[in-house]
Amino acid sequence: IADHRGIIKYTFDIPKFQKLEDEMITIEKVNLDSASEVNRFIQFQYDLYQSCPQFCPPFRADIRVMMNKKKHPFFEHSDGDFFVALSDGKVVGRIAVFINYLFNQYHKVKKGQFYFFDSIDNQEVAGKLFERAFEYCQERGMEDIVGPKGLSAFDGYGILIKGFEHHQMMTMMNYNFPYYPKLLENIGFEKEVDFASCYLHRDKFQFPEKMAEVARRVLERGKFQIIHFKHKKQIKEIADELGAAYNNTFIHNWEYYPMTKGEIDLLLRNLLDVVNPKLVKIITYEERIVGFFVAFPDISKALQRHHGRITPFSIVDMLISLRNTDWVSMNGAGVLPEYHGRGGNALLYHEMQKTIKEFGFTHWELTQVAETAVQMRKDMTMAGGEFYKTHRVYHKRL
Repeated sequence: IADHRGIIKYTFDIPKFQKLEDEMITIEKVNLDSASEVNRFIQFQYDLYQSCPQFCPPFRADIRVMMNKKKHPFFEHSDGDFFVALSDGKVVGRIAVFINYLFNQYHKVKKGQFYFFDSIDNQEVAGKLFERAFEYCQERGMEDIVGPKGLSAFDGYGILIKGFEHHQMMTMMNYNFPYYPKLLENIGFEKEVDFASCYLHRDKFQFPEKMAEVARRVLERGKFQIIHFKHKKQIKEIADELGAAYNNTFIHNWEYYPMTKGEIDLLLRNLLDVVNPKLVKIITYEERIVGFFVAFPDISKALQRHHGRITPFSIVDMLISLRNTDWVSMNGAGVLPEYHGRGGNALLYHEMQKTIKEFGFTHWELTQVAETAVQMRKDMTMAGGEFYKTHRVYHKRL
């Protein structure tokens, strides 16, 4: 169904509440050295959402890396485990629990975090999974648990609470059925923070002319510059500087902690795998990187067609989708806090608008803006945007 903006709203059947009469629900820890147990954990999500047109399947290889403590840089400083809920030998739910020691040290807190929570619509299943998650955190001295929160900023935050009819923007956010919030709230979870995604139509996206004038003036003064790229090699040459800028830009955000070099390297490798270099813009001030703008063409339909598998056929399909899609995600835009009042934000927004018009995408999404970014939300609404999806991160005192 297409609404008046041209946004596709999908209809689908929500799985009914499932009773598991006379069946014992057991929770098992995943043996990460067992390929069959890892695959069983991964496969459950694909099975649960097989008939859901909004769901965008993640790359199976990416999930395997996240479950490999020898490969993922998160486990160089932190720890976690993965669990499945079984009924009569069949997987009916799953969850991962992590302790991010760097985050806790930076914020002086004792918090655990959960991710990869999926369940049939059954309160007992959800209760058993979280009971084990709570035990895991308490055994390690944690006082709170928050989530969903993954291993990096590109894993997506929260449980979807608004916008179930809209398609998931690739793997940059999570998708879930409408019964998920109820499962968590019945256990005692409460709101921690909301992230909203903003829809922008090419024909309606327009910042006030005075903002363009501010951008023009700051560029004329010569201290601010916009760096454009034609090839990925150019981005690789400044990868360390770009990683440092990313690490510093979001210092006041709820989810911030100083990422390690290994985490930054992984983030940049993943970025370079899929990015169009012409959709990457860097803002510098006196030759220092102080801001950036990264947009990703939406290849959700190609990902859906291949169910998370990387094959020669899926690679070709994704490459074709990169050229043909009329949707794009802005999931990486910011300016260092100390440059907000010097025209840096005006320059960022002006560059966004130019890029939208230059590349001709019809539909744009600014993906997962934290509610603490009050000014950005106001600016995007003023420019014709509509916040049409909301993800909620939950917390519970243990």
